[in-house]
Amino acid sequence: MNRRQRSLIIDLLIIVVASVAALALRENFAITEARWWGFLPYLLFTLAVAGPTLVVLQLDRSVWRFSGLSDYVRAAAASVLIVIAAVALGFIVNRLEGIARSLPIMQAIVMAVGLVGIRVLARMNHDRRRRRVRGGEPVSLPAASDTVLLIGWGNITELYVRSVADLSNGTIHVAGILSPIERHVGRFVLSTKVLGVPEDIRDVLANLDVHGIHVGRVVITTPFDQLSEAARQTLLEIGSTTDVRLDFFAERLAFDPQTRHIEAMAQSRSSPEATGPFAVDNAEIDKLLHRPYWQLKRVVDAAVALVLIICLLPLSLLVALVVALDVGLPVLFVQQRPGRRGVRFNLYKFRTMGPSHDRDGVKVAEEARVSPIGAFLRRTRLDELPQLYNILVGDMSFVGPRPLVTREQSSDTLARLLVRPGLTGWAQVRGGRVVSVADKTALDLWYVRHASLRLDLRILVATVPMVLFGERVDRGAVRLAWRDLRNFGVRDRVDERRRAAWSHGD
Repeated sequence: MNRRQRSLIIDLLIIVVASVAALALRENFAITEARWWGFLPYLLFTLAVAGPTLVVLQLDRSVWRFSGLSDYVRAAAASVLIVIAAVALGFIVNRLEGIARSLPIMQAIVMAVGLVGIRVLARMNHDRRRRRVRGGEPVSLPAASDTVLLIGWGNITELYVRSVADLSNGTIHVAGILSPIERHVGRFVLSTKVLGVPEDIRDVLANLDVHGIHVGRVVITTPFDQLSEAARQTLLEIGSTTDVRLDFFAERLAFDPQTRHIEAMAQSRSSPEATGPFAVDNAEIDKLLHRPYWQLKRVVDAAVALVLIICLLPLSLLVALVVALDVGLPVLFVQQRPGRRGVRFNLYKFRTMGPSHDRDGVKVAEEARVSPIGAFLRRTRLDELPQLYNILVGDMSFVGPRPLVTREQSSDTLARLLVRPGLTGWAQVRGGRVVSVADKTALDLWYVRHASLRLDLRILVATVPMVLFGERVDRGAVRLAWRDLRNFGVRDRVDERRRAAWSHGD
């Protein structure tokens, strides 16, 4: 039995358990024999439509430990489609005799929780084991060359995506695929989306860069001479005029003794330790990261995020509808940010800005792209509701240093990446956007050294007036942070860096 078959069988078992659980909830856990025999045909109808639906939506093809938001959306959509199809089939066969009207609704909800939940748990377990392996590694920024864009379609493309998922240990990220066949646009290969055709590569690279995803390598998994002349010319120009490298993967798979060996797909994870004015010595790092509070904090984060996701679902759907009417689809903005230990993750927000170009192709000024509704969502932080998902899967925490885009995350301030980034943080409630980068980093490091449940609750309470009345600078908190950091010489290194810059006329 291969992996796809096992995945499909497990999903079908989850659907059976979810359906029976929905019946038990509906009957207040007092299922009579008559109710059970009336429910059994409907359960068979559900299974009859579940298998084809799961296959059509390619849920059997996804690797659970590498699952993402698109997999969870498809799982939820599959739940709804399965229930609708089962209801229709049951109505045709026996008029849904013995089935309460509320049962299919409860069945769809429990089924979605089961299908999504097992994928989230698989990913969280994989991330936990990977973090345990990476525990002794230094903090580092992700290299730009780790992100690749694939050009091609077929078995070699699928082989590359699967190999990266299984072998790269997270050091290589496939940003998307460009297929020579236009009808493939929008489809997925093992959760990797087809973003366009090869001729669109310039626009795709620019759009990815807006989302904080800098592609360092374009991997061509189809024979180069099979691409169109326009695509070949554009690729060669990109390879010669930008820092994006071209990797002719299909040619290098040829069984030719003169062909170079295929370069290792998994890049070395070793990297230089964080240096610069805010570097923290290894003893201090070990002391900070082995505090018991971080384990407690993760459990609390996951539990509270799950409760809030469920309770705020109506509000999230309303905001999504407003965003769709205001700026159009998609409603989510996705941007890569460096997280704990510099490992990249996809940060989700509701969109608050319109397209970067108008219908005539003219670039729109950034301030003109934010609508009044978008400004309101930003001001009230409602655009950050999707980050509850980031907290649930362990990418973020409720409280911690705010995640920056890679180009803004200086190598001088890598120490702030020792812990998970937060939805809010000490630097936000005591400094905001007004203080300098150095002062903000000092506040972040002060939080890392003193994090506690009491401090986290204090930050969460202070976030409310910050949202309502705006940011204010607490100079006392900034001075306290610097006094605390002076204990291991941080202030001295910052002053040395500044003096060096002044001596060079910077």
